[in-house]
Amino acid sequence: MKYTIGLDYGTDSVRSLIVNTATGEEVASAVFYYPRWKKQQYCDAPNNRFRQHPKDYLEGLEYTIKEALKLSPAGVAENVVGISVDTTGSTPIAVDEKGVPLSLTPGFEENPNAMFVLWKDHTAVKEAEEINQLAGKWQIDFTKFEGGIYSSEWFWAKLLHVIREDAGVFRAAYSWVEHCDWIPAVLTGYTNPKTLKRSRCAAGHKAMWHEAFNGLPAEDFLVALDPLLSGLRDRLYKETFTCDVSAGRLTAEWAAKLGLSTDVVVGVGAFDAHLGAVGAEIEPYYLSKVMGTSTCDMLIAPMDEVGDKLVKGICGQVDGSIVPGMLGLEAGQSAFGDIYAWFKRLLEWPLENILAESSLLDEATKQKVLDETSDKIIAKLSEEAAKIPIGESGIVALDWMNGRRTPDANQNLKGAIAGLNLGSDAPRIFRALVEATAFGSK
Repeated sequence: MKYTIGLDYGTDSVRSLIVNTATGEEVASAVFYYPRWKKQQYCDAPNNRFRQHPKDYLEGLEYTIKEALKLSPAGVAENVVGISVDTTGSTPIAVDEKGVPLSLTPGFEENPNAMFVLWKDHTAVKEAEEINQLAGKWQIDFTKFEGGIYSSEWFWAKLLHVIREDAGVFRAAYSWVEHCDWIPAVLTGYTNPKTLKRSRCAAGHKAMWHEAFNGLPAEDFLVALDPLLSGLRDRLYKETFTCDVSAGRLTAEWAAKLGLSTDVVVGVGAFDAHLGAVGAEIEPYYLSKVMGTSTCDMLIAPMDEVGDKLVKGICGQVDGSIVPGMLGLEAGQSAFGDIYAWFKRLLEWPLENILAESSLLDEATKQKVLDETSDKIIAKLSEEAAKIPIGESGIVALDWMNGRRTPDANQNLKGAIAGLNLGSDAPRIFRALVEATAFGSK
């Protein structure tokens, strides 16, 4: 029996899953919720800043693999032959010459700009607008394979915003690395930014990489965007790799930490939604909808059938980003589960703040009440909302709470709830939000 481990880095947690390579049987799994992220450290939600510390990722990697192995039958660990990684994205970070994230180096340990810039961070709206304006008048439209529009959720906008805002990070950053590229690099020891294997998925969908451009956007385009970008292109990458390619083998250090062999092959990383579509057994011309904090609508099509056709308004069309040899196309919504989480937090606010000041209950009981309420809110809202006749409430919601991903990415747009009256209650508003997220995909 041979086994492989899948590492799935989501917005709130990382999960490791051990699978039998011959049968596809799921042997064991474990989940780790990021502790710093849970406290919203390094974040400023009102200003759309969402950052994550690399230690959350490293601690989660070690814990979940060890825990999943602990839950597995005897003999599994010595027969693990591969590790594959997916992450959110675009979630880049500034690194030094050795590929070490700046937040793991002296002087930057608590600097939000030295953290991973999470996919849903929208601090770079201005930079995205500048990229679109320049691309529109440049002799080559470097956004044409990305739907003809560039988003603040993506690589170049984010790093440009950070280096403009933080001179210290600008001076210390040798290069930038996506989360999905960094984890395989750490596991294999190949962390040199100029030689580590970069994901075709991340580069093609979020960094304007394409073979037709000989790689990344031209140096003169980047310098025209901002002179601060001068020379960075040469410290990034020219070649990209699909996720069926090996990034290397597990280092002795990580093999010892995890209780695995140094013969374990680590695959090139990719984004969670794209590999989610692979897990759903995506086929040409069948849409695979990956739903979580946001949604991604994934399609694949034979390269020769698509030819030189370009699809406007989506989040890119990239050779091999989902299935090697097929064109991968991406669209979606910037908020889905995040909208339910927002409404839940809204309802919890009075309880959290008033209960904390109450003298009627001891601290342990207060926490139990909070935990029980938090666990049951969404289920109870769903139960009550399902009883409401269609159209009865008259409440209509728009799902752009985190901007609009497609068509035509625009993170300046806002959500809305309309049709409220004095009879509007929580289940009716919740139903409107559910309808907004469901119908927002049509």
